[in-house]
Amino acid sequence: MPEWLFEAGIGEDRAALIEDSEIVEMLIDRHDGRPRVGAVIPAKLVARLPNSDRSILMLGGAGGGEAVGRVPGALTEGQQLLVTVIREAIDEPGNRKAPVVKPADASATISEGASLLERIRADGRPVVNVQPHDDDQLENFGWSDRLADAESGIIRFDGGMLRMALTPAMTLFDVDGSLAQADLSIAGAAAVAKAMRCFDIGGSVGIDLPIPHAAGKALKHAVVAEVDALLPQPFERTSVNGFGFLQIVRRRLRKSIPELVQGDPVTAAALSLLRRAERSSGRGALTLVATPAVIRQISVEQGWQNDLARRRGAIVHLSEKAGAAISDIHVQTEYP
Repeated sequence: MPEWLFEAGIGEDRAALIEDSEIVEMLIDRHDGRPRVGAVIPAKLVARLPNSDRSILMLGGAGGGEAVGRVPGALTEGQQLLVTVIREAIDEPGNRKAPVVKPADASATISEGASLLERIRADGRPVVNVQPHDDDQLENFGWSDRLADAESGIIRFDGGMLRMALTPAMTLFDVDGSLAQADLSIAGAAAVAKAMRCFDIGGSVGIDLPIPHAAGKALKHAVVAEVDALLPQPFERTSVNGFGFLQIVRRRLRKSIPELVQGDPVTAAALSLLRRAERSSGRGALTLVATPAVIRQISVEQGWQNDLARRRGAIVHLSEKAGAAISDIHVQTEYP
């Protein structure tokens, strides 16, 4: 039976849905103070956007910052209201998309929105809390390998690979491999559907398939049948066009896993290092070794160090390794 593995980590919470001994969904909730989907927050109308039905609002509370959303026409600038977050802030290269909000229900009260643990519990499947002193179940099912796929954008499947590219307009997948074009198109579509589910990819998604120009309707139907069978609803899609392109549109609530790790690789490496340190063997003081950028990130987030020291009951030292790659992270213990 499918079950969730949940880990309350340092700086982020993690969850993986395990089905048939593999990760089919992975979720990460960073402890960055940003408003979550479902949060009810006081806000003030700042300005109405010209030639648009949306307005700019300033959020109150700990998260603060700007948001955009539709508000009642009778509301004037400077007036306050309660809003519900319907899409979290999403950072793109050179552009930060503000959270999207809507007026809260009349009966709503201020709240932070569901935590990751609350979200997966609401799913109805069993939830297993993974403890740092237990066997590393997330790694047993390939957690770090999947994160590496999300970071590199290279996702391999039997007979081929996907090249994933994040763009401001959409997430693009190029299908390549050694199979015959028809077989590769079907297998590639299945791999994309699995990747979208696993990495929580929403918004607009484009798939470039190696479908032969002379392909008939049967092959195109077989391709979309794979997507329909493997990608959970709700989503919308087109048919495969004459150039082998298929577009899928899926609700986008927050950053996808690739957006998290590619958008801020230093933070991703720092949190991976903290996870490794918390689970490391040995006793005594811990020394975290990484490239200067990663070490600086940990040193700035003093709460991360304090949390690690408290959980391990040990002193934490930081050591910069000049010239190291971001992925080159190590943990040394005082007593092996």
